[in-house]
Amino acid sequence: MTNTLTEPRLIGHFIQGSTVQETQDELLDRRAPGTDEVVSRVLRGSGHDVDQAVQAARTAFDTGTWQHAPGMERYKLLNRVADLIDQNAARLAQLDAEESGKPIVLAEGDIAGAAGLWRYAASLALNIQGKSFTSNGPDFTGLVLREPIGVTGLIIPWNFPALILSQKLPFALAAGCTAVVKPSEFTSSSALEIARLTAEAGFPEGVVNVVVGDGPTGGAISEHRDVDLVSFTGSTATGRKVVAASAGNMKKLSLELGGKAANIVFNDADLEDAAAGVVFGVNFNNGECCVSQPRLLVQEDVADQFIAEVAKRTAQLKVGQPLDRASDVGALIHAGHLDHVSSFVEGASQHGGEVIVGGERLTGGEYGNGQFIAPTIIANVTAQAPAFQDEIFGPVLTVTKFKTQAEAIALANSVEYGLANSVWSKNTDTLLETAKALQSGTVYANTTIDGIPQMPFGGYKASGVGREMGEAGFEEFTELKSVNIRTGKRAGTFPIPASLAGGASVPQMTPRD
Repeated sequence: MTNTLTEPRLIGHFIQGSTVQETQDELLDRRAPGTDEVVSRVLRGSGHDVDQAVQAARTAFDTGTWQHAPGMERYKLLNRVADLIDQNAARLAQLDAEESGKPIVLAEGDIAGAAGLWRYAASLALNIQGKSFTSNGPDFTGLVLREPIGVTGLIIPWNFPALILSQKLPFALAAGCTAVVKPSEFTSSSALEIARLTAEAGFPEGVVNVVVGDGPTGGAISEHRDVDLVSFTGSTATGRKVVAASAGNMKKLSLELGGKAANIVFNDADLEDAAAGVVFGVNFNNGECCVSQPRLLVQEDVADQFIAEVAKRTAQLKVGQPLDRASDVGALIHAGHLDHVSSFVEGASQHGGEVIVGGERLTGGEYGNGQFIAPTIIANVTAQAPAFQDEIFGPVLTVTKFKTQAEAIALANSVEYGLANSVWSKNTDTLLETAKALQSGTVYANTTIDGIPQMPFGGYKASGVGREMGEAGFEEFTELKSVNIRTGKRAGTFPIPASLAGGASVPQMTPRD
């Protein structure tokens, strides 16, 4: 299947339970990365649009019933959305593949994963827990309540439109929050479709809102004083802008930012399995993945053999149109990003690197005017090279050899990012020692880009703050409130005349140094 959808879609906002398309907003043309054809026209949301969406979310939170809805009600509605995502999976996958450039088979996996995240979040709605403390005497009880934080701003990137939306939105809803979603201007369609599905499922008006647009639209959400939390996934550079914009009301932030993961292959690894993992880890989703593994660190005594196997497997990958089911690698998101990725390949020799596989842009024939690059391997890359240090975000693998475990760990940790890394070894001690020493929020051992919704996900260092998924990700959307309860008569700790205390013995404040 290689055809695109017929007419360009008009992508509007979704506010107060209905789609908004009749506005004065400017339209942004979205060209499919695989064909360069205009497939959608997206409204450029204004500050006024953001105000309307935030007000709808604020009203739904403050005066509506959602934040106080029983856990079972939230559970049922979230599961209903998951069912609707499954029922609309083919269309959602096609929208994401067409707009993002990823292969359709991967997009289908994203949609299945998205439905699973909604179901997992539904289970958390049944298990909102606090604590109680009764150890301060028989007349004291302390309660720690976990409450929804309020209005959330959810800013979604273009590489996993439906999946990353589903790492945020259902968790916010399960906690009792309301939401204003801002998808990428490159991949807005599935977010709008899923917002409509929440309405179909029975969510109250104003609980879920979507404002489409580009960077300034996201900036307006980040700085809005009536937004209580911003959950952002994107580049570290943009993440710093979100931090600055959020300072007005000191809103809570959850930031999942850039990554520069390493695949560390020790000489005792299952080399065939590791080679398959390395090729998958750097080329999955066209390499446009925050936990992509673009750095191969391989132990010297098996390096030549291992690199040859990785090179052979890389050369066999099929680069093709996103809607072609045979494609392993699709098209990059837009021409500017293709230039960015190509610049690392073209500059490899300046830093001693050597392109041994791929590297060329693919044009003509089935590639037409699309944004394609052949999966690439650059050998002999030093730790100081930009290709080693900077986020490429494409199907480009750098190769660096190491001698010892300590050297491998130092190389892996030498970048500013700390999102994920992989380790390959048959020795359990080596796996655990290395995993503990790596400065990243996730470590894959004898696997890569793997996991389940129950596992929290987030970064160290410049890869962000906070967590998504798991109980920790759910708790990001909550606040803690301490309630101190004293039964019987309580006189206080300041010196109070006995007459005012009913003749009771009054505790005195103890002076402090």
